[in-house]
Amino acid sequence: MTDLLSVRGLDVRYGKTLAAESVAFGFPAGSVFALLGANGAGKSSILKAIAGLVEAQGEVVFDGRDVSRLSARERVGLGIVYVPEGREIVTDLTVEENLALGGYFLDSRTLAARRSQMLDLFPEIAQRAKSPAWMLSGGEQQMLAIGRALMSSPRLLLLDEPSLGLAPLLIRRVFERLMRIKEESGLSILLVEQSFRMTLRVADAVCFVRNGQILGTRKASDLDTSTSLAEVLEAYLGGGAPAAVPA
Repeated sequence: MTDLLSVRGLDVRYGKTLAAESVAFGFPAGSVFALLGANGAGKSSILKAIAGLVEAQGEVVFDGRDVSRLSARERVGLGIVYVPEGREIVTDLTVEENLALGGYFLDSRTLAARRSQMLDLFPEIAQRAKSPAWMLSGGEQQMLAIGRALMSSPRLLLLDEPSLGLAPLLIRRVFERLMRIKEESGLSILLVEQSFRMTLRVADAVCFVRNGQILGTRKASDLDTSTSLAEVLEAYLGGGAPAAVPA
């Protein structure tokens, strides 16, 4: 099966600091692929490089096309959309206006239809559609950030720490909506997430990152025993217990 996204020899530098080195992985369309690692491992830098938001060396191939030299705007046009850590919504704009930003290039009829779809998907924010975004809770702001990204009907969603700062119940709610979209539209997701157990629930495959390097890739279904989890935590994440998520 041909990969939707293929990353080869990716290096990301911030000045003299090497944040990611010789990163290589790929995954097919319609799947959820996760990058797991400790804070500072380089996961977010890899996502930003794929989105075209930071300078990088190497090759990023999307649906058979080398997009390595394309701008972030051009990559959005091809269907690669990034949801940043910390949401970065425009708090002074209303919920509806934030959604409109995600579909800035759409005609008015399509924009209205997509906005209605997002409000149906996230009824929590639909109740505050006319309110400024700063009035939303942290979980509602995350829903808005994802809804804004989905306005453009992306083929690949780059999700950076979607559970950050959220209560376990909201984490589960956000991921349930994402899985609904994936099943209905065939959306592919590249996920950076600290919640190990939640990642295993939604991901098809997991790629382990340490010190900016890829240490291995495993099917999520292979990591469902206590022995395999212990091996992963020791070999890839440096030990320590994964975050608990409600059943």
